Amino acid sequence: QVQLVESGGGLVQAGGSLRLSCTASGRTFGRATMGWFRQAPGKEREFVARISWSNSITYYADSVKGRFTISRDNAKNTVYLQMNSLKPEDTAVYYCAANKPLLAWPNINVWGQGTQVTVSS
Repeated sequence: QVQLVESGGGLVQAGGSLRLSCTASGRTFGRATMGWFRQAPGKEREFVARISWSNSITYYADSVKGRFTISRDNAKNTVYLQMNSLKPEDTAVYYCAANKPLLAWPNINVWGQGTQVTVSS
């Protein structure tokens, strides 16, 4: 069973940057599409970004396009989310997610525990 552990969250001022990491343990996430979601207080969890197993295809929510970059290092079983030009509305708990290998998105079967990102104005 794969376990996902996020890190890199914290408090940052508006306009600043953070890089989130998500490392899989227990088993590699191999050919699984990986993604990031976030959930702000009082709101539903929303999609942020995803990346295919081959690194060739990435998708972003409109709200983060041009500011966030998702990448992965399969040799390290790690997915990253580089967040630049952060805004207060980016404040949320960020979750890493693994799709079922070789299946279309979204067929998520593993979630991380989440990491808090707080952007002050």
